[in-house]
Amino acid sequence: MTQQDRSLVREHPLELIPFFRRWQPSLVRDWLYTVIWSTLLGVVLTAFVRLLTNDDATLYERLWSMLLMSNLVGAIFHGVALMANRLLDGWPRRAPRVPRVLFNMALMAFSVLLGVLIGNMIWNGSNPLHLLGNRAVVLQCLVIGAFVALLMYMVRSAAERRSARAMEAVRQQEFVAASARMLAEARLRALQAQIEPHFLYNTLANVVSLIGPRPAQAQHMLERFIDYLRASLAASRSDEATLASEAALIAAYLDVLVVRMGDRLRYRIDVPDELRQFRIAPMLLQPVVENAIAHGLEPKVEGGEIVVSARVEGEQVSIRISDTGAGLNESAPRKPGGGVGLSNLRERLGSLYGGAAKVELLENQPCGMTVRLLLPLNVSPTSIPSVP
Repeated sequence: MTQQDRSLVREHPLELIPFFRRWQPSLVRDWLYTVIWSTLLGVVLTAFVRLLTNDDATLYERLWSMLLMSNLVGAIFHGVALMANRLLDGWPRRAPRVPRVLFNMALMAFSVLLGVLIGNMIWNGSNPLHLLGNRAVVLQCLVIGAFVALLMYMVRSAAERRSARAMEAVRQQEFVAASARMLAEARLRALQAQIEPHFLYNTLANVVSLIGPRPAQAQHMLERFIDYLRASLAASRSDEATLASEAALIAAYLDVLVVRMGDRLRYRIDVPDELRQFRIAPMLLQPVVENAIAHGLEPKVEGGEIVVSARVEGEQVSIRISDTGAGLNESAPRKPGGGVGLSNLRERLGSLYGGAAKVELLENQPCGMTVRLLLPLNVSPTSIPSVP
């Protein structure tokens, strides 16, 4: 357990009992626990005194005097410990084991001695200085102080072990979440690695066919293809992208396809200025656009239009990729990769944002589909834990 972890451990003897662990530590709770703990100790000590000594006092007198003194001891110990932690910048709580035990034993001995002196002065009107000169009383106070300090040490050790187990469980959960994210990313990149060579070969074949009859169009297609490759390479080496960079990548990709498909493809990208720097995972939208082309517009003879838009809706950013393509057609033959795009996207969003993001597939009227991504407005995809 590190010093930083140890500083986070706040314990109270009552936390040995599971019932008292349900409330988070606070100033009020800790003081209340101290009263309960001191009262219980007072009852136990009264029983010991009655059983092991020839006590002349009545049970009522002994019980109330013991409760008074044990609560005074508890209040002194609690108050001095709080002040020491504040004045020493938390050193008593963060101190290594031996110095911490010695500090607590000294503080407890002081608290017991002072509490007994003040308690006797209040209850019996005894002179504290006379009691302080009684070696038997002082020795009893020191023994009780050492016993309670040892008990506090055991409580502290139990709390540290409990906290260490909880932190290890959290680290394991973070590791599992990070592993799931890496797996989703690896699957996506594997899918892209299968698709991009076909896009590369088809584009180069188109460029070659255009060089002779339409050299300007061939040059334009080649330039936009280089833009697309440059943006894809940058995205593949980054953990985050912006909506602006994703829009530029999609525009380059669609420009290449416009040359290939001609009038059968039109597109529009509408990203408002206030969302251009909104951070998302790289290559999050391009596979959706690619799916819209492959399964929506290419099967349709007259083609259609793709619209990529983003809007703020409450605490979320809504990104829509709409097409006027063939829409859902269960009888149409499936292309390679068909059906895995959305599941891949859902898995990726789940690993990046947990339950804070979702994907919706909506049917357009009169034709086409819309994929709607709802992402949390104030959460970065790289804010999730990384692999330790």
